[in-house]
Amino acid sequence: MHAASGSRLGASHPRQEGPVDLRLVPPALAAWATAALMLDASPRLVGCVVLVCVIVAGVLLGGWGSRARGGRASVGGGLPPDGGGDGTPVHRERPSDAPRDAPTDGPTDGPVDGPVDGPRGRSPGRAPGRPRGRPPGPAPDRTPGARYGWSRMTGAAVLLCAAAAGASAGLHGADLRRGPVPVLAREYATVTAEVELTSDPRPARPKVRGNHMTPDSVLIDGEVRSVASGGAAGTAAVATRAPVLVIVDVRGRESEGRGGGGPAGVGRGVRQAWLGLLPSTRVRVTGRLAPALTGGDRIAAVLRVRDRGGRAVPAVVREPSAAQRTAGRLRAGLRDATDGLSADARALLPGLVVGDTSRITPELDEAFKETDLAHTLAVSGSNLTIMLALLLGPPGLAQHVERRGLAPRLGIPLRTTALLGGALTLGFVVVCRPDPSVLRAAACGTVVLLALATGRRRSLIPALATAVLLLVLYDPWLARSYGFLLSVLATGALLTLAPRWSAALRRRGVPPRLAEALAAAGAAQALCAPVVAVLSARVSLVAVPCNLLVEFAVAPATVLGFATLATAPWAMPVAKALAWCGSWPAEWIAGVARAGAALPGAGVDWPGSWGGALLLAVTTLVAVLLGRRLLRRPWLCAACAALLLLAVVRPPPLTRVLTGWPPPGWRLVMCDVGQGDATVLAAGGGTGVVVDAGPDPALVDRCLSRLGVTRIPLVVLTHFHADHVAGLPGVLRGREVGAIETTGFAEPVDQVAFVRREAEARRVPLLRAVAGERRRLGPLDWEVLWPPARQVPEAEGPNDASVTLLVRSAGIRMLLLGDLEPPAQQALARSPAAARLGGVDVLKVAHHGSAYQDPDLLRAVAPRLALISAGADNPYGHPAPGTVAALRATGAVVLRTDRDGALAVAGTGTELRVAGD
Repeated sequence: MHAASGSRLGASHPRQEGPVDLRLVPPALAAWATAALMLDASPRLVGCVVLVCVIVAGVLLGGWGSRARGGRASVGGGLPPDGGGDGTPVHRERPSDAPRDAPTDGPTDGPVDGPVDGPRGRSPGRAPGRPRGRPPGPAPDRTPGARYGWSRMTGAAVLLCAAAAGASAGLHGADLRRGPVPVLAREYATVTAEVELTSDPRPARPKVRGNHMTPDSVLIDGEVRSVASGGAAGTAAVATRAPVLVIVDVRGRESEGRGGGGPAGVGRGVRQAWLGLLPSTRVRVTGRLAPALTGGDRIAAVLRVRDRGGRAVPAVVREPSAAQRTAGRLRAGLRDATDGLSADARALLPGLVVGDTSRITPELDEAFKETDLAHTLAVSGSNLTIMLALLLGPPGLAQHVERRGLAPRLGIPLRTTALLGGALTLGFVVVCRPDPSVLRAAACGTVVLLALATGRRRSLIPALATAVLLLVLYDPWLARSYGFLLSVLATGALLTLAPRWSAALRRRGVPPRLAEALAAAGAAQALCAPVVAVLSARVSLVAVPCNLLVEFAVAPATVLGFATLATAPWAMPVAKALAWCGSWPAEWIAGVARAGAALPGAGVDWPGSWGGALLLAVTTLVAVLLGRRLLRRPWLCAACAALLLLAVVRPPPLTRVLTGWPPPGWRLVMCDVGQGDATVLAAGGGTGVVVDAGPDPALVDRCLSRLGVTRIPLVVLTHFHADHVAGLPGVLRGREVGAIETTGFAEPVDQVAFVRREAEARRVPLLRAVAGERRRLGPLDWEVLWPPARQVPEAEGPNDASVTLLVRSAGIRMLLLGDLEPPAQQALARSPAAARLGGVDVLKVAHHGSAYQDPDLLRAVAPRLALISAGADNPYGHPAPGTVAALRATGAVVLRTDRDGALAVAGTGTELRVAGD
């Protein structure tokens, strides 16, 4: 057989495997759905559902048993299957000339892939009546009674699994709601609690709220083991066990002063003290309990700890376990070994190996999300599979003598190899933390790899279904986890769609390795994209090529990262050398993510709902069906690829022809960045002056990319509020920037520091704008009207210190007021520049059109066009109806980004045109 197949292991024919075994899929799906529904259900409802499922399953099993006994009695025309009419067994004797290993119960199959030489082309040894391709063994009973019995059996299995999942979910949900913690949370009580940490502390990503950033916070998952209400002098502690999310605000009111000295340093010390804690550590804290922000969470409450002058330093009651201390040393060694690498490699290697994303910058994180590469930063089954494959060799050879990999090369027996694989899996869970996502990755990776090791394709789907069933029964909260859903979909795509697509591509002449890579990336994207669209309301057009480009780099980066992790505690120089080697593939992955995210058409907006997910699924199905036909027409495939490339690159001239955006001859564009400000002034030839950066780097970057702006001689930040400066990384991303000019009023302190860090990181000089400054750049010239060189009493805060510009371009006069409020507006009207304010063509209304405007200034300016930048459904009511009415009373046409989108002003002073995106 082996010689005939041309392989020393023989050729495996797909028909030897038989059809895919789907019997475990319905029970797994039933358990999944039941667990998701029963977590919030009342105990009475859970009990009823479980009881009904068990009773109906019992009825089905009882009926199946009696039907099966009746069916056996009637087999063979009334004779028992293995006996005569009197019940005595009938023995078939082996002929004397038959070989010893010949079967005695009838003919069996021979090799499917042997030579064909029997009558009618039948393979030798194949029974005349047996269909080609059916696996050896007794023929299945296909009578209606047998099918009915198996249907009953399948239904009973589905109901029993649903009952088990419902009971597990009901118990987990009830356990979450019991005890004093949920009651105290509903009362927003201040408590003193002992909390055992169940995850690594992680810094929260700051978010823009209005004109400020959220305080620096540390997030930790934990379990309250004892709680006393009323703080330190309250009631006696009550023992309990309730999961909570601990939020430590490390910047209290004392550290928000203008000096930014001692208290801020104390806040940083508190932050580091919390970030240095390990899972299994027990701490005593005083804070305020609050209900979970959203329903259906796996936490009973939120425990918020506020720092007041450094008094929130955690009091350790019990040290972490020995296993967690060892894991902590390994993780710390990995961070130390990567300290000398570039910023991207220093951030990515710990993320690729153990899921430590603490060094990932918001900009890099956004790039990975835009290109659908975020899964590489999360601990997944692929991490474990790579390491096990390194130990065992190619999975299909794991049970053969011709195994490859480290274990057989070192002469390690198969059983010892299996023990080493188990130890590696256990170590993976400990080092990467036994969080639900890690347990899910370990279970899926191990079960699927063991199924692959058998060399039988039809065992893969049952293995995946088994993993889903066991995980949902163990942790019902996974049934509501998007990460779990994405993992199952991706694994299912690799096991079902990818082999078929790969074979189809190979039949059309695609090289095998390229066909496998294309099929794997395309299949995973096809099944996961609808769920990703629900989470991000966006569909990536560069996901498949970006995943293909990083695929060959993930494995070496992961292996070298794990080697660095293992050697760092014992030989740091060797670990640093390994980390340096691993930095090359890591930098490649980061470079692909940044390059893909920088493309103007990297993604398209999509409805972020399950209706949108269904629409995307249907669209994907239609595209796949059309793609099968297109593969037969190479020239048509090339044309479609060229169209997709144009959609992703979006050359500005072509985009302008197709969409009309940006309009030809545009002079000013007010970007739609939500509740914030970002304005672009055209300076010709892909060059623009940017005034303010908005609150979101992704939104302002997208706006500039659509305008084709690649060179920015000057960025003007009117003041340091977050809704004007937080998007600065998006302005600087991939563009040549000459300088950043700001107001001299250096508050808020944290945002001033943020701007300085961004400028220093990219070596962009910082300048100060003062009244009287004049500049010219190509067709653009502008004058700074405010603030004066010497601060006036009216400027009592950052808004009143906003840089105010009077801009001229092609005869159009534009006044940009920043966020000036009435005191500063009145002072501006009394300043020497007041004579130049009258009769402007375009007014950028101050402070998002708030009610705080000076009516006299509006009447003096009397603009032809008033533009307001405001976010849709913002909580401040911007723009105020009174302000809009006052502007219209002066004869101005009022346009606003919350309703009209991005706004572009074009034309000349005599022929003013405006267009919305």
